Amino acid sequence: MPNQEQCDLANYRIEKAKSCIKDAEMLEKSGGDVSAANRAYYAIFHAVRAVLALEGVDRKKHAGVIAYFQQHYIKTGIFDRKYSSVLQDAFEIRQDSDRSEERRVGKECLLKCR
Repeated sequence: MPNQEQCDLANYRIEKAKSCIKDAEMLEKSGGDVSAANRAYYAIFHAVRAVLALEGVDRKKHAGVIAYFQQHYIKTGIFDRKYSSVLQDAFEIRQDSDRSEERRVGKECLLKCR
């Protein structure tokens, strides 16, 4: 059972996720697909970290957060397997859009993150 501090942290992270979703929607409407993809990923990332906060777990790196979530929440069936690909796709799209000048992020990529 999570303690009050864990619940407060989880709620804080959920609020961050909601803010990122709003930002992503606004950026998508204005044609900022790359920035929208970044914000969509961070919405997912903060939501996953909220789940981890409820058990007092955190990781320093994004890959560590993702790996822990995959192992303890996807493989165990707590979350449906479809969220595994949503999370992984969003992570890869965010990395590609932030680090590569060659790949363009289109609406089809953003739809994967929803």
